[in-house]
Amino acid sequence: MNILVTGRDGQLGSELQVLSRSSEHKFLFVGSKDGDITNKNLIQELVSKNAIDLVINCAAYTAVDKAETEKETAFRVNRDGVQNLVDVCQNSGCRLIHISTDYVFPGNGTSPYKTDDPVAPLGVYGASKLAGEETIIQSGVEALIIRTSWVFSSFGKNFVKTMLHLGKERDSLNVVNDQQGCPTYAKDLAEAILQLVDNSWNPKKKVFHFSNSGETTWFDFAMEIMKITDSKCKIHPVPSSEFPTPAQRPSYSVMDTSDLENDFGIAARNWKSALKECISQL
Repeated sequence: MNILVTGRDGQLGSELQVLSRSSEHKFLFVGSKDGDITNKNLIQELVSKNAIDLVINCAAYTAVDKAETEKETAFRVNRDGVQNLVDVCQNSGCRLIHISTDYVFPGNGTSPYKTDDPVAPLGVYGASKLAGEETIIQSGVEALIIRTSWVFSSFGKNFVKTMLHLGKERDSLNVVNDQQGCPTYAKDLAEAILQLVDNSWNPKKKVFHFSNSGETTWFDFAMEIMKITDSKCKIHPVPSSEFPTPAQRPSYSVMDTSDLENDFGIAARNWKSALKECISQL
């Protein structure tokens, strides 16, 4: 199978590159310049020239706070870029796996969000990602949408690497303790995606959730990072109000991942186990 992966340089794209080395499939990885999803002609040329069977879209505008003042840019990538991929896939008869986010939910829940629970984004980023999802769902393209959350990896910038860096520089850190969610190791997500590649899909069911199992707060996440690394840095819990941001963060974004396990047999390990492995790679 010939697979095109956009968003080559992100956390997930980087993990997919590592796993692709031992895959039987042929991969073509592209970044924001040689695989700009807002350029439909470019994407069509890549798909046609390389006889692509499947597109994995890891490309996205992910600057949550900047999106509040860069709405047009966010929607151009997260909605219009996805529309381009949908059009190309329909024209070429290839399948699509698209990565979305927990930010499509309102964040006021008290139990894990199911794939068909009502969506109501709090900000521009979530709204633009939801618009991308709707573009896929309303089309006839054979596709899967994978919502994920709190992504970390040994690649790129993320919460884990930030905490490790600050933990070496400072004696103490304040970390918010009133936002609850599920961390996701990008390597585990990449492995799940490659399992999906080799499965047949139900055309009536496009949306799934993936994160590592268990739920936590950013404070407890930071505490676990310091524990694993034997850091002496003290972590203090604080409310989100002490870190005001242009975009509102969901206070609860835990997602129910049971559909992925029931339909494909994909069950993620606990986030603490994944975190230990990730840190061992740094």
